[in-house]
Amino acid sequence: MDALSEVLRVVRLNSAVFFNARFSAPWCFSSPQASTVMHTMHPGTERLVIFHLLTEGQCRMEVEGAPTAMLQAGDVIVFPHGDAHTMSSAPDVAPAPPADLLALLRRGPREVRFGGGGAISRFVCGYLSCDPRLCRPILTALPRVLTVNLRGQDDPGWLELSIRYAVAEAAAARPGGAGVLAKLSEVLFVETLRRYMAQLGPEQTGWLAGVRDRVVGKALALMHGQPAHPWTVDSLARECGISRSVLAERFTHFVGQSPMHYLGRWRMALAAGMLKTSSSSITRVAKDVGYETDPAFTRAFRREFGMPPAAWRTGATRNQGQLHS
Repeated sequence: MDALSEVLRVVRLNSAVFFNARFSAPWCFSSPQASTVMHTMHPGTERLVIFHLLTEGQCRMEVEGAPTAMLQAGDVIVFPHGDAHTMSSAPDVAPAPPADLLALLRRGPREVRFGGGGAISRFVCGYLSCDPRLCRPILTALPRVLTVNLRGQDDPGWLELSIRYAVAEAAAARPGGAGVLAKLSEVLFVETLRRYMAQLGPEQTGWLAGVRDRVVGKALALMHGQPAHPWTVDSLARECGISRSVLAERFTHFVGQSPMHYLGRWRMALAAGMLKTSSSSITRVAKDVGYETDPAFTRAFRREFGMPPAAWRTGATRNQGQLHS
């Protein structure tokens, strides 16, 4: 299995569509920083990725410090880091009152309508919540704003059509509709990543560019597929069919850190996820991520998180309980 699939297998994405919109010009909608509303949208989450799928019409999108983007039907725009943003039919249109956002969150995927009665733009708007430690390889490789188009000469737009159908099913309150929509939202995110990777130039670096590289991609797949294996740069190089020095140089060029440093941080992310979501003993967690002794695991965990695993688990459990109370 490739490294992207391995990461996605363990990150436990949770998704939902928070509204299905029909805006008529002139209109403007301003979305706040995700961190300010994420506990309303998804209690207990630590990270929200926001997306908007434009299914009809066009609009302009503005993020402070970034160029204005013009979106066409079939575009999906993703905010991997939850940046505040404004979407509108034209410049200088006053945004809808901020209080409307909470009403939209309560309504769920039923269609929301507002605007001046002119040209129509339709959106499916949603989010994915994720563990920021497990998603770090992907999220750190993504820009503040990511846009791809789901329509193409050789693509009938099956995913866009499926999501529009699922939105209608969820709005009709038919059994299973919301669950289907959530899964399709995850597929939308993965397909967006794949199309973004396909657009990367040969000079591009970063984790996603590394996944696409034949050598680095194989090394990443090996480490993510068997994180507890006693990997060394030598053993990874043998599996990849190249020299130790070439692997080390190429891996650092793309990923920005050495293979062993990367593996150590990934093991700690996995360990934190296990401590937070399972009742496994610390000894069991240590072995599952490649540490033969508790002291070695504790030292590595303290370096990463500033405290021993038992204390981190207690704090994570307490915080989770407070968020859900």
